[in-house]
Amino acid sequence: MEEKDIIRALAALAHDLRLRVFRMLVVAGPDGLTPGTMAAELDVPNATLSFHLKELMNAGLVTQKRDGRSLIYRAAYDQMNAVLGFLTENCCQGQTCFPPGTDSCQC
Repeated sequence: MEEKDIIRALAALAHDLRLRVFRMLVVAGPDGLTPGTMAAELDVPNATLSFHLKELMNAGLVTQKRDGRSLIYRAAYDQMNAVLGFLTENCCQGQTCFPPGTDSCQC
């Protein structure tokens, strides 16, 4: 993944509503969510949500698929994992940083 793509993804997540939307889609899993469901849950106008979904899509963090008359949005896990991989790529100078029995970096 190129640095410009990482910057675009991190910039998209650097907004409170977009971060909440993305996390909501991650929790929803592969079934995704409709904009109406998200707007109701987040208590935001549809137009506002639409703008922020577009930003997340432009960053490659969210996908959109039509299902009949509905649009379904899903988290793009491959892109999310690429961003996480980029951020941790040089962690601990290439050494194992998750010792047995731990769940966080011990550097």
